[in-house]
Amino acid sequence: MTNPNLSRKISKLLTEHADPLGVLATTAYVIQRAGFVSLNLARVETVARVLARRAVPVPAWNYEHHFFDGTEKTVTYIFLLDALNFCFWGEPKWRVNHIQGDVDGYWALAASLKHAAQRDPNFLEANFLATVSPEYLARVLRGNVEIPLFVERWRNTQELGRVLRDRFDGSAARLVESANGDATRLARLVAENISSFNDTTLYKNRAVNFFKRAQILVGDLYGSFNGEKWGAFKNLHDLTAFADYKLPQILRAWEILHYAPVLARRVDGKKTLEKDSEEEIEIRASMIWAVEFLRHALAQHGRELNSLQMDWFLWESSQGDIKGMKPYHRVRTIYY
Repeated sequence: MTNPNLSRKISKLLTEHADPLGVLATTAYVIQRAGFVSLNLARVETVARVLARRAVPVPAWNYEHHFFDGTEKTVTYIFLLDALNFCFWGEPKWRVNHIQGDVDGYWALAASLKHAAQRDPNFLEANFLATVSPEYLARVLRGNVEIPLFVERWRNTQELGRVLRDRFDGSAARLVESANGDATRLARLVAENISSFNDTTLYKNRAVNFFKRAQILVGDLYGSFNGEKWGAFKNLHDLTAFADYKLPQILRAWEILHYAPVLARRVDGKKTLEKDSEEEIEIRASMIWAVEFLRHALAQHGRELNSLQMDWFLWESSQGDIKGMKPYHRVRTIYY
């Protein structure tokens, strides 16, 4: 049953916020009909008051683990990083040992690709990526165990290389430049041209847009280039939060998200959810709106953050030891 108060707040926010990617409008349809996940608007206000009383740090870009040389090579690195940025969970967790130390998950991926780019001058060439062998990529991503969904990561690598080679003269920078500094246009171009970034689904026979990795790519370009050159965008505020599995975990610990008992048992029991199931879609959609409501509540207390900054802050916070933190939901997917 639709919550009238929730519907009013959604309508107000949609009126105030541009939604060129259709993420907010299509996910609003989900949360107004959700049966497995609900939003506690009172807790949004409570958490906003607590956060507003202290500095909410927005993490700086990490140049230790990420490759950066200030050239077009860095743009290609970001594209490759985000083409492979998904599904790191498993037992034991995939981890690697580099000069930067023993790291796992996303940071292991970032460091592994950085190491490969520094070792092999051809690694970030579009044609090389388009024809890279699984054996070569396996060496790049070698760790204590095989990285989850390795075959899918290899396919994504080749697809990225082919698209850049065949449609953008081998240049990721050219793809970025074709968006003319429009953050959402770039996210749309990436999703339209590279199928592995086209993060959409169906919920009750209605299309739902998430575009998680397409949007995070824009954010990563901004962070890497510090808002300059290929990271200069005029409308970052039109992006939404990036629907993954870590942010719902911290929002649930803060009691902003509530799972129905049947879903809570599955998530807490570390049972894998089906990709594109109603449960999965509701978690992701509710996460996006929880961040939007929290962002607007913080603004009422004088703390202005865009969704990108909120996402970075919440993701970084979710890596720590949070009281009440329960397991994150598990889905085998290339989209997050």
